[in-house]
Amino acid sequence: MRKKIWLAGLAAAAVSLSGCGAPGSSPAEPSAEAAPAAAMAPVEVELAAAAATYKYVFPVQAKNASYHKTHSGYPATDIFAACGKPFVATTSGVVLEVSRVDKYKKGGPDGPYNGGKFVSILGDDGVRYYGSHLSKVTAGVKKGVRVKAGQSLGKVGKTGNSSGVCHVHYGISPACKKTGDWKVRRGVVWPASYLTSWRKGGQKSPAKAVAAWNKKNNCKA
Repeated sequence: MRKKIWLAGLAAAAVSLSGCGAPGSSPAEPSAEAAPAAAMAPVEVELAAAAATYKYVFPVQAKNASYHKTHSGYPATDIFAACGKPFVATTSGVVLEVSRVDKYKKGGPDGPYNGGKFVSILGDDGVRYYGSHLSKVTAGVKKGVRVKAGQSLGKVGKTGNSSGVCHVHYGISPACKKTGDWKVRRGVVWPASYLTSWRKGGQKSPAKAVAAWNKKNNCKA
């Protein structure tokens, strides 16, 4: 008997939250507390469905690639691998910025040319992924071009302020001004936990962490 009463109560609660009454009766006016829950449900379902479609891959195709959990000065990481190893798109998206020429001058101040040759993309998840110190950028990769997860963007190198060591400087950030905002572009969210997930075939997304950073900092790094 108690089970029947409990089930009936759940049914009644569901009817109340949906704003629907019994057949033939007038719809009940939704309460102030019920309205937000009803309004949020479709949004949460839509976001969950969208997140499930994102595919992430480890951005450097080298079995012995290594990286650190920390980075000097700001949240980013360096992915070490032999020069010439492929650097690929972390996820599907659109190319934001490309530098095919190494404009870095040794001894100069920090600035947008530190990365040497680089590529940044805006993923479909709303996150910008940046890789620099490349030895070359793949032919056909240019601003506005759409790329797929795992597609070649360039080759590991040591251009720019790389200390002469083959690696990819890897940064995760919001797109903000989309181009030119090098202090944000170089990285604002620690990548290591995501890299570890992707390397194991996981699909951990940095989208929430990036959105939280941007809400707090408003694109100022």
